[in-house]
Amino acid sequence: METEGTVNQHSRKTHLSFSTIISARYGSITSELPDGNASSTHTTSISPRRSYIAVAVLCYINLLNYMDRYTIAGVLLSIQKYFDISDSTSGLLQTVFICSFMFLAPVFGYLGDRYDRKLIMIVGLFVWIVTTLGSSFVKQSHFWILLLTRALVGTGEASYSTIAPTVIGDLFAGTQRTLMISFFYIFIPVGSGLGYILGATLANATGDWRWALRVNPALGGLGILLLVFLITNPPRGASDNHGGPAMESTSYLEDIKYLMKNRSFVWSSFGVTAMAFVTGALAFWTPTFLSRAQVAQGLRPPCKVEPCNPIDSYIFGAITVVTGIVGVFLGTGISKKLRDRVPNADPLICAVGMLSSSPCFFIAIILASTSIPATYTFIAIGETLLSLNWAILADILLYVVVPTRRATAEALQILVCHLLGDAGSPYLIGVISDALRKYYPDSPSWDFRRLEYSILICPFIAVLGGLFFLMTSLYIKEDRKAAQLLVSGQANGPPATSTESVTL
Repeated sequence: METEGTVNQHSRKTHLSFSTIISARYGSITSELPDGNASSTHTTSISPRRSYIAVAVLCYINLLNYMDRYTIAGVLLSIQKYFDISDSTSGLLQTVFICSFMFLAPVFGYLGDRYDRKLIMIVGLFVWIVTTLGSSFVKQSHFWILLLTRALVGTGEASYSTIAPTVIGDLFAGTQRTLMISFFYIFIPVGSGLGYILGATLANATGDWRWALRVNPALGGLGILLLVFLITNPPRGASDNHGGPAMESTSYLEDIKYLMKNRSFVWSSFGVTAMAFVTGALAFWTPTFLSRAQVAQGLRPPCKVEPCNPIDSYIFGAITVVTGIVGVFLGTGISKKLRDRVPNADPLICAVGMLSSSPCFFIAIILASTSIPATYTFIAIGETLLSLNWAILADILLYVVVPTRRATAEALQILVCHLLGDAGSPYLIGVISDALRKYYPDSPSWDFRRLEYSILICPFIAVLGGLFFLMTSLYIKEDRKAAQLLVSGQANGPPATSTESVTL
């Protein structure tokens, strides 16, 4: 019989083999300490009640985040009339915001993996409040100041969006994490929809679109207080290592190398990029597009004096809220049912959502010239299919990336998806629309047509996104197990002695 020492020696050899296999491909996840051991600091226990309260606060701030992001789109017609700007110049309002957001995301990702995440979110939220409020006092002759303040708003939001999901990932694990992430990401479409509705309502009620930018900062002040008093700051990896030693951060270069070798992360990031391109373009231009469609059909007169008719922002906002809630919970439910039986179910669901939304958006755009109700119907179906992906995408990142590199992963994904996605798509739509203007004289009918032809690029990008998620499905099982083994190998000692348990 094997002695206990022999068994332990065999276990250590197996663990060495495991470490060699994983480290060769993904890199080490611990910093070398003087005694050669991981840090002896243990994770702090956080009660379930405090964890749920923390998620509720993060959801509230995420709601404000997306309300602010799309308030501008809800009053875009009024802004165009007030500043007398073209479609391409209007698109810059979203582009400058997204550009600052995406370029600063890696900075906050680096900080979020190494420093106090709660403090970073508080500072970022304060910057967002000040710049958003300041943008509401811009004079008619100073459109460039509005552009500048929208860029600074992206600074505040970058600090929050890169860090908040990682906090949830450290508070919960398994199916609970999936559910909490679902609640968090459901406020993307809900906040977006309420942004349209709130912006249009305040502009219409006050006769001044700038009041639409003054409510969110007040609500943000409450958000800062909730962050200060109610948010916990869990140790990184607290939900993954089950009370084991705290995980050590590594150098930024090692983090980047690890992520570039993680094929599930790379391909899913490309898929998110395509999704961001489509949602960014449609979210910014759809109310204006539908308003022009109705003017072209003679259903309403053109907007002469701001505030312009807010009905399209109301309807599109309501559709975004409802379809977002339905889509996120539907996607999460399908994922929970299939995940145990189909290891690559999550990226397959995302692929189906993207591929099937493409014809819906195409039909909606084509029908806008003849039937507004039919257009809204297909937009609703398409948005529901896209919303299947929100929570699943966040969950994929959390389970294929080790905890000490999640904020960096969030930041890089934000950088890529916005750089190649919604940073340029609203502006690109506006540029194409303006370029088509020279071929025909200005008229309500042609104003609609040139925007219609511009937006038709979105369904084709959606197909490309679906293909990227299909590529993700080829590697996700392997990458998920690699992340689990990296965490368990450091935090809980050697894995099982069977050599099959470490085969990738």
